[in-house]
Amino acid sequence: MSFDPRHPQPQAPDTRARGTRNRAIAIGLAAAVVAGLVTFGSYLLLENSEANEKSDDASAAQDGKHPGGHGDSHENATGGTIEGLKSWDAAKLGRNHVAGPVDYPMKPPVGGDHNPSWMNCDGEVYEKALPDVNAVHSLEHGAVWVTYNDTADDADVAELAERVKRTPFTLMSPYAGQEGAIMLSAWGKQVAVDSADDERVDRFFAQYVQGAQTPEPGAPCTGGLASVPR
Repeated sequence: MSFDPRHPQPQAPDTRARGTRNRAIAIGLAAAVVAGLVTFGSYLLLENSEANEKSDDASAAQDGKHPGGHGDSHENATGGTIEGLKSWDAAKLGRNHVAGPVDYPMKPPVGGDHNPSWMNCDGEVYEKALPDVNAVHSLEHGAVWVTYNDTADDADVAELAERVKRTPFTLMSPYAGQEGAIMLSAWGKQVAVDSADDERVDRFFAQYVQGAQTPEPGAPCTGGLASVPR
């Protein structure tokens, strides 16, 4: 059989070139898939970040920091609400040491300028009323101050006294000028409760005994005044 040189025969396909093209296509597709996954993952992270920021902003808005002590409901660390809680802007409560009396705008006071000496608050129950200026210094150290007036039930007073005795960074005393029969105060925070069994007592103690509101965390509740100064 002879070949006519005037009519070239068809060439066999170049398998090497085709393989190279296939590999290039495969690499391009893989790169596109990876880029798509990275883009989608970045979108999800951005969405989650924005959602968390909105959640944090909502929580901050509900913190109840009202300069005039307006009432609100506050979420504590365990997720419960403290109905009737009043809050004051801690940044506007003075913290200077003064030698004389201070005219506080709330009764009992929840912060402000105060005496250099604090009342001992390591589970102390006082039978007599305390000077505001000394008790406020205890609040600055992270204490919760339990107060009651003459309308409080004797059984509630006794039950609260036992609780205070077994709870460090708390103190208790009578307070004639307060509105509620039983009131709980911390630095910038206050609530009136109905009885010793009121669930808000547990929540207030859990939130504010050495809580985040404490201006001087780590300051002691001992080494101060052990009795009411005359």
